Amino acid sequence: MSKLLAFSGSLRKESTNTKTLAVAVRGAQSAGADVNTISLMDYELPLYNGDIEASDGIPQNAAKLQELMLESDGFLIASPEYNSSITGALKNMIDWTSRPNDGRSAGASFAGKSAALMSASPGGLGGLRGLFDVRKILSTMGVIVLPAQVAVSQSYTAFDENGEIIDEKMRSQVEGLGAELATFADQMNK
Repeated sequence: MSKLLAFSGSLRKESTNTKTLAVAVRGAQSAGADVNTISLMDYELPLYNGDIEASDGIPQNAAKLQELMLESDGFLIASPEYNSSITGALKNMIDWTSRPNDGRSAGASFAGKSAALMSASPGGLGGLRGLFDVRKILSTMGVIVLPAQVAVSQSYTAFDENGEIIDEKMRSQVEGLGAELATFADQMNK
């Protein structure tokens, strides 16, 4: 059984990316994965600054995130598109958690992991442009990013009052992406 860490690059309480992530988590769990869903809001980090790292080491929350990542086989990541790219919160989390710590080399929290990417946006592309940068960054860190990804367009009207994706085909795609990562991560562990 694969262990997955699920998180959204959005800090908004009613984020459609976080809602999308919940649907993918359900798909991963139905495929047998043990999924730990976290909020980056629970792991506040200062903006990455090499001077802070040199004087104080990495922040405690970055170390906690590193441990969660090291315990996981893969990552379910929902990332909003901010100005055609990755969110500052997600990029900052990646920057801090990629740092060497406790005798581990830089990037140890990422190397050999797998990931599935998704996004949601009120626009017609569903945040797709931002996923290119997320994919590039994670691939550089040694993460095997699944070729399939999902972008939920018109996201402000794509969910019902219970946070469920209304369109059955889209809901199935998001659940399927979660299940695909669960299966892939499980196979990687054998």
